[in-house]
Amino acid sequence: MEYLNAYIYFIILVKVAFILLAITHIYLKTKGKNESLDKTITYWKERLEFIFIFLMAILLIYLFNPRRSKPIVINSEMKILLYLFGFILLITADWSIFITEAKWFKDIQQVVGERRRVTTILK
Repeated sequence: MEYLNAYIYFIILVKVAFILLAITHIYLKTKGKNESLDKTITYWKERLEFIFIFLMAILLIYLFNPRRSKPIVINSEMKILLYLFGFILLITADWSIFITEAKWFKDIQQVVGERRRVTTILK
């Protein structure tokens, strides 16, 4: 269990580093300062995001291993990590694939477009 706690703290450390780099990136973007530093920060921010997702995947595999005889109790740190991981996956998902290529979305666009045309013709 000591290794698991150390692993969780390592994941938290990676996430904190990612957040600090993201805040620095936003600050540099708004101020328009030092583009080379911003490129370096963006590079490491993307790498830390990948490392976080990889580490969380390993944690999920470990926690939900079906061959384990004793279940592992999920403590508060694990709950927070899983909670944040869900948000990270939702935020970083490529929503354009789902929205722009979905048939139902094109149907909605067509219906809304027809209503706009009818209302502009009636005016």
